[in-house]
Amino acid sequence: MTAPVRTEDPQGARGSQPARGSQELIRAEEPVLAHNYHPLPVVVARAEGTWVEDVEGRRYLDMLAGYSALNFGHRHPALIEAAHRQLDRLTLTSRAFHNDRLAEFAERLAALTGMDMVLPMNTGAEAVESGVKVARKWAYDVKGVPADRATIVVAADNFHGRTTTIVSFSTDETARAGFGPFTPGFRVVPYNDLAAMEAAVDETTAAVLIEPIQGEAGVIIPDDGYLAGVRELTRRKGCLFIADEIQSGLGRTGRTLAVEHEPVVPDVLLLGKALGGGIVPVSAVVGRREVLGVLHPGEHGSTFGGNPLAAAVGTAVVELLETGEFQRRAAELGVILRDGLTGLVGKGVVGFRSRGLWAGVDIDPALGTGREISERLMREGVLAKDTHGSTIRLAPPLTITAEELMRAFAALEKALG
Repeated sequence: MTAPVRTEDPQGARGSQPARGSQELIRAEEPVLAHNYHPLPVVVARAEGTWVEDVEGRRYLDMLAGYSALNFGHRHPALIEAAHRQLDRLTLTSRAFHNDRLAEFAERLAALTGMDMVLPMNTGAEAVESGVKVARKWAYDVKGVPADRATIVVAADNFHGRTTTIVSFSTDETARAGFGPFTPGFRVVPYNDLAAMEAAVDETTAAVLIEPIQGEAGVIIPDDGYLAGVRELTRRKGCLFIADEIQSGLGRTGRTLAVEHEPVVPDVLLLGKALGGGIVPVSAVVGRREVLGVLHPGEHGSTFGGNPLAAAVGTAVVELLETGEFQRRAAELGVILRDGLTGLVGKGVVGFRSRGLWAGVDIDPALGTGREISERLMREGVLAKDTHGSTIRLAPPLTITAEELMRAFAALEKALG
């Protein structure tokens, strides 16, 4: 993808820029915005493809892609066109009525993922909450678990969102502290430990809920056979396998879904982020008919879930994935990403994990925290973000070029020097 086109027309896009500079705008946020984020000190005003531009005209290579929400880059032409077309027709009806875009979206998303039914929602956290509700309802209606006894097994160091129920089964004290009392019904076991998972599953277990690759934890990739083992265990024990593919799915790892790196088909998939193309929030619970079929009118809902604008953009996203182009790009460029990071091991990088265009990079703590390295990268014209300690994550748009990846490696080497 090309860099953003500059325009000096004072009446055009540049003329509409805020008059204030980055530091002034950052200071202006302090008294009015809740401090639930600690963003890097860059104020983005425009973007195109893999590049963003701040209010002062400085350009940066985006190596985060909105935590995978921008898998297809900023303002992908096909997605922008789909949004514009729909904005001229219809944006919202609520689910009180049918709309003419939702059925096609659901049909094509189900076909893409090999599932039967789709529950459309908005955010990733909503998809997870919905998945929890569906699993419990299935446990009571189908499995026969006694009322209010259903349990769900999850993995330590997970990240599924930050709602009250979700932080109830988080092991991140920053996300948990001060937000109790917590929702019961969850059992936490170590990630990548099938024996511990088997010990936690019993007759009350509705589902096992895991990320095929743990993103927030630092792109933690399980051992070969782990996902297949989870699938075999859940079948044998008579509970559901729910895969949270909100960050890992939709092309990021070189496959449509991260679970496809093993011969695994979960009962339920949780999708989000890239499903909205970086334009609108779109998420979905996608699953087998026997599972999602437990929901009946009035038991769950969303005013905006499945709205026509979201369905139009989501359909355009599915169309991009149906070609296989982006999955192939992630796989091919992922080799370059892996090789480039291998070349930095011993030069400030002490280790990394990568799959497709997704990597968790562990920096020598003596050189700085992940935050400090991210700030140095920003000064070199590359945007990335830390996870924990001295680990940074790289998740560029799948539209990135090999040359742009090499630019990122050069910037990282300089930031570590």
